[in-house]
Amino acid sequence: MKIALAGNPNAGKTTLFNALTGSNQFVGNWPGVTVEKKEGKLKNHKDVEIMDLPGIYSLSPYTLEEVVSRNYLVKERPDAILNIIDGTNLERNLYLTTQLAELGIPMVIAVNMMDVVKKNGDKIHLEQMSKLIGCPVFEISALKNKGCIEAAETAVKAATENKVMKYKHRFESSIEHALAHIEEAVVHDLPEEKQRWYSVKLFERDSKIVEQLKEAEGIKISSKDLSHIDADIKKCEAEMDDDSESIITAERYKYIESIINSCVTKKSKASKLNTSDKIDRVVTNRWLALPIFAVVMFLVYYVSMVTVGAAATDWANDGLFGDGYHLFGIGTGAYEEACEEFGDSASILEAYENGEVTYVVQDEETLEVSEPIDFTEEDVATANAMVEKYGEEGPASEDFGIWVPGIPVLIESVLDAIECADWLKGLILDGIVAGVGAVLGFVPQMLVLFLLLAFLEACGYMARIAFIMDRVFRRFGLSGKSFIPMLVGTGCGIPGIMASRTIESDRDRKMTIMTTTFIPCGAKTPFIAMIAGAIFGGSAWVATSAYFIGIAAILFSGIMLKKTKMFAGEAAPFVMELPAYHWPTIGNLLRSMWERGWSFIKKAGTIILLSTIVIWFLSFFGWAEGSFGMLEEDQMDCSILAYFGRGICWLFQPLGWGNWQATVAAITGLVAKENIVGTMGILYGGTEAYANMAAVFTGVTGMSFLIFNLLCAPCFAAMGAIKREMNNTKWFWFAILYECGFAYVISFIVNQIGSLCTGAVSGVIGIIEVVLGFVVLAGLVYMVCRKDKYKK
Repeated sequence: MKIALAGNPNAGKTTLFNALTGSNQFVGNWPGVTVEKKEGKLKNHKDVEIMDLPGIYSLSPYTLEEVVSRNYLVKERPDAILNIIDGTNLERNLYLTTQLAELGIPMVIAVNMMDVVKKNGDKIHLEQMSKLIGCPVFEISALKNKGCIEAAETAVKAATENKVMKYKHRFESSIEHALAHIEEAVVHDLPEEKQRWYSVKLFERDSKIVEQLKEAEGIKISSKDLSHIDADIKKCEAEMDDDSESIITAERYKYIESIINSCVTKKSKASKLNTSDKIDRVVTNRWLALPIFAVVMFLVYYVSMVTVGAAATDWANDGLFGDGYHLFGIGTGAYEEACEEFGDSASILEAYENGEVTYVVQDEETLEVSEPIDFTEEDVATANAMVEKYGEEGPASEDFGIWVPGIPVLIESVLDAIECADWLKGLILDGIVAGVGAVLGFVPQMLVLFLLLAFLEACGYMARIAFIMDRVFRRFGLSGKSFIPMLVGTGCGIPGIMASRTIESDRDRKMTIMTTTFIPCGAKTPFIAMIAGAIFGGSAWVATSAYFIGIAAILFSGIMLKKTKMFAGEAAPFVMELPAYHWPTIGNLLRSMWERGWSFIKKAGTIILLSTIVIWFLSFFGWAEGSFGMLEEDQMDCSILAYFGRGICWLFQPLGWGNWQATVAAITGLVAKENIVGTMGILYGGTEAYANMAAVFTGVTGMSFLIFNLLCAPCFAAMGAIKREMNNTKWFWFAILYECGFAYVISFIVNQIGSLCTGAVSGVIGIIEVVLGFVVLAGLVYMVCRKDKYKK
């Protein structure tokens, strides 16, 4: 038995679904689209399946969600419909109810948020509403789980008895006359309960109904019948002086008004501001909205990226998937004190033994080498004492507190014990374990971010953010809802891409997916720091400019793409309900967090695992010393990947960095952007990496390299998210090719014009490339500034 759960957005449908199914639910996508599909088993009813339809305002075929819901209701016809409506906004919610009632499917209405209605001093007479609409009506509170099971069990009973929903409302006589003609001409062979729905939709001149009749019911309407129907509709339109769709809409609202007048007793004054209105006067204020938003998002990212989230991710990366960790932090403090005491002792002694009077320290993350530091005989004596106390390698973590070895360490010990072959050991540790770790290492941070964003969404503030930003983004061909994915993308591109599914317009959603990863994510930060330190002397403006470049790329892409045929069309009108503020339940927040997190682990984890194994093989196998085999880390220049890099590096010569090392680094960055740092460190000489990079790159070519890696295709995990959200192979490859092509064009322009300005152009080829740079720039300016021929 299948029961469809239908209702408006923000009516409490998801909360009701969670209350009815608990953990017995499955989350996926509807076939062929990226609209989320939720289904679950009703508690204590193993044979009853609840289908959570997308939140919609009507069954008109205007949005993807409406089409999905309508197709399910009309083609698959569930055994019953549980229609949840918001008691604080009956007029809007009952519009969908009037359409659902016409389907002839047994229906039960659940009026939610009745506690708020009573708090406002209003009263809804449910028995009277049940008589007027013709189906059972229940009072529920989805948030407090009151009345939910009773309403669902009534729907089960209605489905079991298979009582056809008797639609009580009748339109004006002239409309009913036209509907009778339509029923007689076209749908008279259908069961009686289906005739009303199809007749009304044909009267409205619904764009998809003729095709739906053919597909779902096997009825093909002849041109003669269509002309006959059209004549009846035109006669009615002339009589009522309006188009058919508007006539039906007006009639529905007249019916809804009569229901409200009969069933609702209001005691509160309409002019009185409620709590949500008072909050909105501040948070959506013309001048205060953006500063408040900035503070809120700063707190979100501070908690998820700097404090709680960062600590959890550091534990996962450095502990669980690293060398290990101190259980419950026991011994961490003592270990850190020992490390601080040991200091640079090893570096001092190494420099002293080499006869040097200064030493340098290299940053483990960015590979930046410090300025030479002087040391004295006293420093050497202290260093010797420290080495004698802690050993040449310094304090060992396992000597302090309760030490738990990391997963790679445990697996390596097992492989060593069974004398595993080097190639298999490398595959397992550097390929499989590293691949899984790359995915799961960021999960704690993402879960914290998902939890905080779920809170903002559930309490109602996220809708206000989209409303605030729409005015700005609309000028660049984007929806205000596009801002949320881009904002989330500053932490990680994957949840940013996943957040795009809140955008109703298919065109806007695809455009947002394609451009979200232009914003630098957390994984690009070490790479940005490396380029800034090695080539630009640690200049702070490089990191700042990276974010401005990402924002500019999004805005310019929005303008250009909106002027192409595939993205053409008027910007979808920004219609978004601002729900009343309320405290979400902890259960729903945790469930939302887990659903998003698990979705990321499943989809992104698969693709990044496979791709990491491939990149590992290409990096650690090659031809060295006259034979093919597994290579050491310092032999990467002999690897298959190096040969591949040499074969394609000429493609990047116009960008100013046509050497195989930079090419290979960009390729490994596709696995994870932070891989660029490790690869560059190995290929450019380890401790001498900064100096060697500074010798190879100029300021112009360094900026070109930075821009390309910022704007080109994201990591494999994010690509997996793009493929999932696009749900179409052609669109996926178009997105990847657009990102790479856009990155190449911008880097080319920067390198050529930058080289001209710095006097680095030489030879005929150099002059030709500069001319091409200006031609490409002119083409880009034309694409942005040209008149939009598709705009009405």
